[in-house]
Amino acid sequence: MILPVVAYGSPVLRKVCDDITPEYPELKKLLADMWETLYNSNGVGLAAPQINKPIRLFIIDTLQIVEDFNEEDKRKYPNEKPIKQVFINARKIEETGDMWPYNEGCLSIPKVREDIQRTSKVRISYLDENFDRHEQEFHGITARVIQHEYDHIEGKLFIDYLSQLKKRLIKKKLDDISAGKVKTDYRMLFPK
Repeated sequence: MILPVVAYGSPVLRKVCDDITPEYPELKKLLADMWETLYNSNGVGLAAPQINKPIRLFIIDTLQIVEDFNEEDKRKYPNEKPIKQVFINARKIEETGDMWPYNEGCLSIPKVREDIQRTSKVRISYLDENFDRHEQEFHGITARVIQHEYDHIEGKLFIDYLSQLKKRLIKKKLDDISAGKVKTDYRMLFPK
């Protein structure tokens, strides 16, 4: 089932999320619904708070972004391999590598894209959908997508990295999103 994506301004997007256990109700169905929602909205990642669940769960599928690399991207990230992965109860261990800008967007903040500086590597521990524990380092675009989605389960948004000037420049757009004055190709849930 395609779920509505929670819009900017909804309190759930600012919550530090809770861990879950294998007994979490209907987890398999929730994951299936999240994948369907992600693909319906043409995203590369989706965190549980974005579907109104304050839990430490996010999914990513970087196939489309890697397939859409231009020649410069292919030179910059020659070893980038797409991944499709579930991350449960993730904890960031460290961020390393060079800071680099990339134009990010967010399903919860439609029609807003900005260059965001992030490190080129991230090491995290997480559980997969079978609740098997992993600790892994990710690089490049994959690291960026993970950092973006990880921020969601920590109550942060990519716009938090913007300067005060940039935030003032996009304030009207953000206000319009919160008020439901934005059109998307996917279902959204706006703050009350």
